[in-house]
This record gives sequence, C-alpha cells and structure tokens, in this order.
Amino acid sequence: MPFFSKRARHAGAALLPHFVVAAVFSFGTAMPGQAQEGALSQLYAARPPAGSSFVRVVNPTAETLLVQVAGGPAQRIGPQAPATSYAIVAGGKPFVVQVGGKKAATLDVKPDSFGTWVLRREGGGHAFTAIDDTGDVPDALKAELRFYNLVPGCAKAQLQIAPAGTPVVRDVAPMSAGARSVNPVQAQLAAACGIAASAAQALPALQAGDHLSLFMTGSADKPVLTMQPARTDAFRR
Repeated sequence: MPFFSKRARHAGAALLPHFVVAAVFSFGTAMPGQAQEGALSQLYAARPPAGSSFVRVVNPTAETLLVQVAGGPAQRIGPQAPATSYAIVAGGKPFVVQVGGKKAATLDVKPDSFGTWVLRREGGGHAFTAIDDTGDVPDALKAELRFYNLVPGCAKAQLQIAPAGTPVVRDVAPMSAGARSVNPVQAQLAAACGIAASAAQALPALQAGDHLSLFMTGSADKPVLTMQPARTDAFRR
C-alpha cells in the first residue's frame, strides 16, 4: 500500500468547517462493532452550536508552561507535548488564554474555524501568532498529518521520509502549516530546513481518520521534530 494519498493540501485551502470530525479528534483502534457504537454515540452526543470554533495553543519554546484556553482544563505544554487540546469557543466572541495561572491575552476568532495560536515571549508577558487550521473535509479512509513550521528563520520547511528525504509536505513558510492525507502505515519522518534535518521519528500506529500534528521547532540549522495527536475538549453545554 503506498504511503501517500493522491490528495494533499495546505492550510490555505478552501475553508470548510468539519465540526463532527473535530469533535472526535482522538487516537485509538476500533473494531467494527465498536465503530458502529461510536458512530451512534457521536450521532446523539452533545454538539457545539452553529458558529462554534476550535482553538488550541502551541508552545515552541524550551520551557514547559501551564496553559488554559477559554476556561478549559489547564495543560502543561512544552518540548515533549507542545500543544493543548482544541478548546471549543463561540466564534466572534472574546475568550481568555492564561499562562502560568495568569491572564496572558484576550483573543477572538471568526465563527466556524479551527486555529492554532503559537505562543512566544514578548517583554514581560506572552503574545500569540495565529495559524489557520481550517481546511477541506478530511478523508475518513486516510490518516492526516499536519506539519507546522515554528522556526522563524526557516523560509521553507519540509516534512520528509527518513532517511531517503522523499517529501511528504514541502515549502511550509514560517508560522504556517501544511497537511497531507496518508495511508496508515509505518514510516520514519524528519523535519528539514534546507540541508539541515532533524532526528528521524517513527510514526505512531495510525488508523484511518486519525489526526497527527508534527511540529518543527529548534532553529534553521538544528531543527527538531515533535509529534502529537490532535485532540478536542469535550463540549460543555
């Protein structure tokens, strides 16, 4: 089975909300009976109202920080696990992000969107750069890899198969992302900036419909690749 699907896309693709998919972002294997039960539970589960959006924070720094988005669970994010789960917020209405138990920013996003907000130090506090994760409806028969270039000094980042160097996602500008649907197979991947490549990382055991975030941090001459499953907070009425 080939690794790549024929369908690849970048974060700038057509903006189509896919909340049903996002509400069940998770990793795991389901048997046919379990899948049917899961589909029924999703059908009758509480869902966000129209206009809801999904927001998470990524910390590309070398320190681990306690981050809370829109009153959701406080999560420690850093080198080993850079991203919070996606919080469900009301589009067009302000929400608060806390860092270390203190208010860091009041943000707002447009309705029906997905967004990753990249945290950085600014003066004595923190600031955030938005990356739009909204895209076309994922292929439920494939796994999705979403690759983020979080290195300001790398003009074009690439996610590639290691050690061959075959591109999976290429030409990703700083503070942006590219995505690709793949067959759920075993592979070693690396992040590259020019001729500099990170240490290879093995893909986790992916299943159809899984979503994996891959973050390139470090520097242009010493990139670092970190993988993390994409997850969504439970919707609270």
